[in-house]
Parts: sequence; structure tokens; C-alpha cells
Amino acid sequence: MKNFALVLIIALAATTLGCPASTPDEPVKEAEAPSLSAEEITSITEEAYIYAYPMLDHHKTIFAFSMWKDSPAYVAPFNVLANLEKLNDHTDTEVIRPNNDTLYSSLVFDVRAEPMVISVPANPDKRYYSFQLIDAFTHNFDYIGSRATGFEAGNYVIAGPNWKGEAPKGVNKVIRSNSDLGLALGRTQVRGPDDLQNAITFMKGYKAQTLSAFTQTEAPPAATSKVPGFAPEMLSTPSFIALFNQLLPHVEMTDDEKPMFERFAKIGIAPGKAFDASTLSDEERAAMEKGIANAKAKIEEETMKLGERKNGWMLVSDTFGTRDDMRGRYLRRAAGAKFGIYGNTLEEAYYPETNVDETGAALDGSKHNYILHFEKDELPQVNAFWSFTMYKLPEQLFIDNPLKKYVVSSATKGLKFNKDGSLDIYIQKNSPGKSKEANWLPAHDGPFSLQSRLYWPKPETLDPLRPLPPVKVAK
Repeated sequence: MKNFALVLIIALAATTLGCPASTPDEPVKEAEAPSLSAEEITSITEEAYIYAYPMLDHHKTIFAFSMWKDSPAYVAPFNVLANLEKLNDHTDTEVIRPNNDTLYSSLVFDVRAEPMVISVPANPDKRYYSFQLIDAFTHNFDYIGSRATGFEAGNYVIAGPNWKGEAPKGVNKVIRSNSDLGLALGRTQVRGPDDLQNAITFMKGYKAQTLSAFTQTEAPPAATSKVPGFAPEMLSTPSFIALFNQLLPHVEMTDDEKPMFERFAKIGIAPGKAFDASTLSDEERAAMEKGIANAKAKIEEETMKLGERKNGWMLVSDTFGTRDDMRGRYLRRAAGAKFGIYGNTLEEAYYPETNVDETGAALDGSKHNYILHFEKDELPQVNAFWSFTMYKLPEQLFIDNPLKKYVVSSATKGLKFNKDGSLDIYIQKNSPGKSKEANWLPAHDGPFSLQSRLYWPKPETLDPLRPLPPVKVAK
């Protein structure tokens, strides 16, 4: 497995893969040309594209992870758990804003034929870990891990919307996905470089298997329908409808969405229905392309509204969550996927980010040394751990530095607090002195961004969203 594949998730949201053209499923019936005005076609296409965008982007990701073996991001086939046993460092340049806090695991699941079972080991050290369970809509439909299920060993059934079975003996919980195809994204805390092997050992206790393998019973027949492929034009042309139609049989539609899909049907959208963009007239194609352009503009505009800036920190909220959390908020859901697909639900992790100091000036290690000061009562309130990471701009990558240090966290070895319980983090290109190096976050000799990660934040951090202290120029 390639050492960067699992963390390529965010990068995939912002890139176009050079994928081979997909082969559509056997047509159900030919798409009919819509007898609508150009304005109606544009309006319906815009609405449909906003609804479909997260599903299209998600499918691009799982196609690269588990279907296209020549993809640089290929990890493993469907229903095979893969673990990445390496922390990212400055040599990892394939993905922006990499994480140096956790190891990653990945399971692209296909539960059309039968559910999958994810098993986790006992966790007496109370190491933070989580499996973020993501459906085809990019909803976080549930979690397995320290916050959600505790520190005991457990077995968790991941079932699709149409499964009719019952939980067998030894299963802690049956978790329902809103789609047959999805992603379980695992994170395992590493408490510093000396803890890496311990984290790997714990991570090796994860297991994923089919329900029939778990119960040692005969497996049901495999699904006969083909999972659709992906081609780049499916994100930017009327061909998105062809992919959308192939994905719809694998998801569960809610009753309140039926009127919307009645409108969508007017331009050829329906579960399993064939759609050939080459049969569109010039006028129809132009109207659809205008609708797609309008939708993309609205999604991009909405990404600018995902949070507010306080003390220089961008606080993103109400963007990722369950289907109930996101019900009817299709533009917000699409903007979240565009901004950073697979973002955690706030209760699991809170990610304030800044690239300015307290005056609003851009952070720049070639011009200043900086200090992030926390009074005792201002320290991040978390049940797991917090961290701060520096990324050089515009690359949004780690920098090489003498200590090979990329993060300062609550788990940093030797972290020093002041006598009054306050904490200073030094963000600068040169060492602040040997006695302060535990609190030193080496900075880029130029513009940079500061990313915080608060895992399992306490309620008082979230209601209302609590900003961090401003970054100040050191005196």
C-alpha cells in the first residue's frame, strides 16, 4: 500500500483524476428528451447538481481508493480494511494540510449483499481512536470509537438501508447506513514519536469482515449489479446525470425528497435510468451547462459562509453531520464536500484555523516570531487531546526543521506550563532556546497557516463555539 494513499482523501476533493472512462450499467430504458423551456432545464439542473455534488465527489474518492487499481490513491478492494502505519512528515507532499497526530485506517464498504462487521480491541490505555462512518451523501451517519462507543472491545454491524436481518450474538450495535456504498475512516492517536509502535500495535487490533464470516454461516449470493465507474467529465458536464442515476439505486431516498425527484425526473433523473448526454440538443446542453455553472458558483460562494472569524480563527460550524442534521440543507452539504470532504462532526473534532495575527496581518515567519498564549482558563477543553500544526503557504505542507517536529500538542513530551498554569507556544523559524523547545512549533521562513485540532471537545467548547486566543507578535 502506498504510504500516502489513506490521507489523500482531502486532496481528492480538490483534484481531477485522470480516470479511464466508466462503463455504465445495463440501461433500464432510454432517457427521454425533456420537453421544457431552457429556463426550466437550467433551474432543475442547478438544483439537481447541488444535491448530487457530494455523492459524485464521494464516488470519485472510493473509485480511486478501491476500484481503479492504477490510481496513485488505490488502497484496497471493497470490504478490505487497510491501515497506514506511518505518520506524515515533510517528505509527504501529495496531500495538503497533512495530519501528524493520528494514524489512518480505511474501509470502503459495499453492503449490498450483506452487512460488514467492524471489530475493535479493548483500550485500557484510553487511547483516542475513532471510525468515522460516512455514507454516499457524505453524511457522518455514526461513529465507533472512544467518544461514541467507549474503551471496551466491541463488534459493530454496518448494514445498508434494505437489510432485514437481526443482530447476532456478540454484536454490540447494528448501525444503519443510508447507502450501500460508503467509507469507514479510522484515526488512531499517536502520543508522540516514541509512541508510534504502541499505536500501530493497537491499530492492528481492528478487524473488518462480512457478517457471514463473523457468524461462520453460509454467505448470501453476491450482488449482481455493477458498481458504476467514474470519469472526470462526470463532475462538470451533463454526464453527471448518468453517474447520478447509477448511484441512486444504492441510496435511500426520504419521503420529503420525493417531490424534488419528481422535478428532477423532467430532465431524465431517476434511479437506474440510462442517460446519454450525446442525445441532447444544442439548446438542451447549453441550458444544462448553464445550470451546472450556476450550481458551482453557488457552492463556491457557500464555502465562504461555513463559519465566522473570531480572534483571527475561522470557526466552521453546522457543516458536517448526520442526515437529520443536514436534512434539506443541500447547498451547505455540497459546500462542505467542496471545502473539505469527510469533515468530522463537531462533537468528534473541532478544527479552528488561522493565517493572521491579532492585528489581522498575515502570519509570516520571515518577519516575526509569534506566541500563542493561553491563560489557565483558556486552554482547549477536550476529553481526548488538542494539537497545533504549522503549514507553509501557499503549499499548505510541513516544513523540514532540525527537530523533525510538526506539531505541538497536549501529548508533547516535556511540554512546559508557566507557574500560574498558563501556556505559551512559540511559533518561529529559529529555536527559542533549549529550555523552550518542547513548546516550540518551528515556523516557515515565509507565510504560514496555523491549524488547531481539538479531538472530542467538551460541550463548553461547542455551545457556543469557543474561539482560541489570538496569535501575537512576540515582543
